[in-house]
Amino acid sequence: MIALFTDFGLAGPYTGQVMAVLHRDAPDVPVVSLFADAPSARPKPSAYLLAAYAAWFPAGTVLLCVVDPGVGGARRAVVAEADGRLYVGPDNGLFDLVLRRAAGARLWEITRRPERLSASFHGRDLFAPVAARLATGHQIAALAKPAADESASRAWPDDLAEIVYIDHYGNAMTGLRGALLSQAARLIAGGRTIAPAATFSAVPPGEAFWYTNSNGLAEIAVNSGRADAALGLAIGSPIEIKA
Repeated sequence: MIALFTDFGLAGPYTGQVMAVLHRDAPDVPVVSLFADAPSARPKPSAYLLAAYAAWFPAGTVLLCVVDPGVGGARRAVVAEADGRLYVGPDNGLFDLVLRRAAGARLWEITRRPERLSASFHGRDLFAPVAARLATGHQIAALAKPAADESASRAWPDDLAEIVYIDHYGNAMTGLRGALLSQAARLIAGGRTIAPAATFSAVPPGEAFWYTNSNGLAEIAVNSGRADAALGLAIGSPIEIKA
């Protein structure tokens, strides 16, 4: 399958135009929209979100990932191989965490260029055709050349003590892997100290808590409420860990 991870938004033409290219070039390959509302123009929080959610997909999946504030500029266009999955998108840190956490990883710079390449929509004109070709059996070497991994220059931490996503319910996901936190740890966010709980129903309505969500990230929630509104949280809000 091809999975879409973008910051295109839930409205407007961009996702539809990319899907049209995928259906044209890979008509028999299922396309799954994973995120259309990744942190807008922010590769860093998006990288932690991508690493957590991509792990749910089986080997062989092609993930088309576009969070690309530098589109048309000097950043490279790449394919990242990590644990049997292929990630197509900009080399701006978006793939740093999936490459770092993979048992086996390799990076390629895309050399294929279409006849028509707009300066502002590489997702449609460059990345989507490459993703479609990879999903239909084309070899990476026919589309790209081996490239050096430059992620060390960014030196992003293994886990990010910030909010990286606010979901539809107002729950606030962090860039922290829950399995690496003590289950007795408290998180400090929005000026509040937040205790852990296993489920929403384990705390009274209106109370904030944190838990390890279904994709492994530590997430802050409020039973029967919105954590973002109750605690004043937004993408990039800092988190402190209190043992």
